[in-house]
Amino acid sequence: MSESNDSSRTPSPRSKGPSRVQAKVVIPDDHSMLSILGSSDELLRVIENAFRADIHVRGNEITITGSPEESSIVVRLFEELTELVSGGAELTADAVERSIAMLRMTSDRPAEVLSLDIISSRGRTIRPKTVNQKRYVDAIDRHTIVFGIGPAGTGKTYLAMAKAVRALQEKKVNRIILTRPAVEAGERLGFLPGTLYEKIDPYLRPLYDALHDMLDPDSIPRLMAAGTIEVAPLAYMRGRTLNDAFIILDEAQNTSPEQMKMFLTRLGFNSKIVVTGDVTQVDLPGGTQSGLRVVQDILDGIADIHFSKLTSADVVRHKLVSDIVDAYGRYDETLRQSAPQAIKGAVKRPRGRQ
Repeated sequence: MSESNDSSRTPSPRSKGPSRVQAKVVIPDDHSMLSILGSSDELLRVIENAFRADIHVRGNEITITGSPEESSIVVRLFEELTELVSGGAELTADAVERSIAMLRMTSDRPAEVLSLDIISSRGRTIRPKTVNQKRYVDAIDRHTIVFGIGPAGTGKTYLAMAKAVRALQEKKVNRIILTRPAVEAGERLGFLPGTLYEKIDPYLRPLYDALHDMLDPDSIPRLMAAGTIEVAPLAYMRGRTLNDAFIILDEAQNTSPEQMKMFLTRLGFNSKIVVTGDVTQVDLPGGTQSGLRVVQDILDGIADIHFSKLTSADVVRHKLVSDIVDAYGRYDETLRQSAPQAIKGAVKRPRGRQ
């Protein structure tokens, strides 16, 4: 890296500052500048909008002029993007934005986070997209029981299923068991048409959809018929011991503490459990405590059990989903703070006595 000057350019408003340095990044000849800068410089504009620095591109040289801190981050960003492209990754605006966030907020390297392939299927590769997602995936490798807790769209179930499919493909387990509590969220099962399986099927449909993303759809009925993949409501887990299996409990916020205990004690030899849920979306009847809300207090400190927390920053759906999650979080916090608080030491008088 060396310094250079460009006196022909009129300083932009961003050029003002007490201390500015100039740095240069040279992209290796065997890398395509188009891959790093994007079609019509789309990715370059994302980078320029994120930093208070001037970025000049000439041939395969990129010159950055800005504060020492900003220039350093931009240099590191181009180095990370170059490594991603070298590894065969296809850069997108979303990947660049997430790389910038990682460099600003964590010590993790985007090239390590965004290049971790879990499985490749049907022309696409499933990999974590945020630091917390990578830590979650790594925890699944290291621990026997992992809880993935976070809002909608953070990939907690999808990544767990990808790990399950890979474990099956690598013959680390003999079967995958996917389960959900069939909680009546606005509808009563008895009023739905069809057999019991047909009534339960809508609750399990998201799990089937994820499987179709990761496996050849034609193989899924065969694997299910052989018992290699089982998708069933939580009630069907009672009384079983699950050996040599990768077991995923989805929507765990809709379990009672008793159901959670029942499920966790199904663990057999050479098995792994991943429990996913969002404690802000409980559909249990009023007064019923969520098993996911209390389980961390109960199991805290037990070896080989890990709790991974994901946040709105890990949402990988439309950007509005992250904003919606944050808005509801602020609303719930406002309600909590405005709720009447019991006065410590106060004694409630019996009715009828003055």
